[in-house]
Amino acid sequence: MKKILVIGGGAMGSAFTVPCIENNNKVIITEPYSRIFIKDLSSKNKFHSALKINLPKKLKFKKFTKDLLKEKFDLIVIALSLSGIDFIGNVLGNLKVKSPILVLTKGLKYEKKINKILTISEQLKKNYKGMNVSVLKGPCLAKELANKNQTNIVIANKNLKVAKSIGKIISTKYYIPEYSKDIIGVEVCSAIKNIYSMIIGAGQSLNSSSNLFQKSLIEMRYLTKYLRGKDETISGLAGVGDLYVSAAGGRNSKMGSYLGKGYTFKKAKKRFMPKDTVEGEQLVREIAPYILNKIDKKKIPLMLNLIKAIIKNKKLKLNFI
Repeated sequence: MKKILVIGGGAMGSAFTVPCIENNNKVIITEPYSRIFIKDLSSKNKFHSALKINLPKKLKFKKFTKDLLKEKFDLIVIALSLSGIDFIGNVLGNLKVKSPILVLTKGLKYEKKINKILTISEQLKKNYKGMNVSVLKGPCLAKELANKNQTNIVIANKNLKVAKSIGKIISTKYYIPEYSKDIIGVEVCSAIKNIYSMIIGAGQSLNSSSNLFQKSLIEMRYLTKYLRGKDETISGLAGVGDLYVSAAGGRNSKMGSYLGKGYTFKKAKKRFMPKDTVEGEQLVREIAPYILNKIDKKKIPLMLNLIKAIIKNKKLKLNFI
């Protein structure tokens, strides 16, 4: 039995506890921000309002404190939103936590001072380079995982022994890991697929969406290699696998469908998705300054047009394809 701490009580962090507990681990979950999730997780039945299920009775909830992070864990899992990464990175770095870290969060960060895009693992290591960070990505919908549907994911670490040791702790018959040394490529793919799933969602027929899917993969390959990821990662679970799930259904694809119908982003957000977080939009606003200044625009026409549609709140134009 291993002792696991999950930081982040949202849908994905909470769903992740299901296979961990089934694999006979002692699992503690904590939530730094959301009052709703704190209430859900601290309740007797542990009914999760986002997942619409009762989480395992063996799951323990503890209030988030620095003292909690001082405890010895075999694995610390970060399942916060992108905005919480700097916060938790500072806390873990200041404490010089030795436990292996596994990141579920997807996203990229543009650091203006150094004019560079950082992955989440690179962000976490800014304050403490000794942090042992692995990432878990791939086509995983939280509700499906919580209901124990078969889910294949990829765990990445430059040291495959570390990645495989984590896989052994968390895997079950339905939660099946693959492994990669390409931690940067896995992180880049898992982030930018949110942008391209929005673009694919803009297709107004299966014919047009399939065309957008194929051209999205071409751009993802170029960007991933540009940001120092490996080409073969695009063809894996973090690339085409995750893109398929996001394009087939989800908030990014849903927003894309409205953009494809001629709505501007602001109008579609206000009218159809006022309470939904659209990760692709957040990522566009985060990395646009870098993309517009550093990347060959001829190589990324799809992303370029989505950036213009979101930043300038103009109608999305895909008629050039």
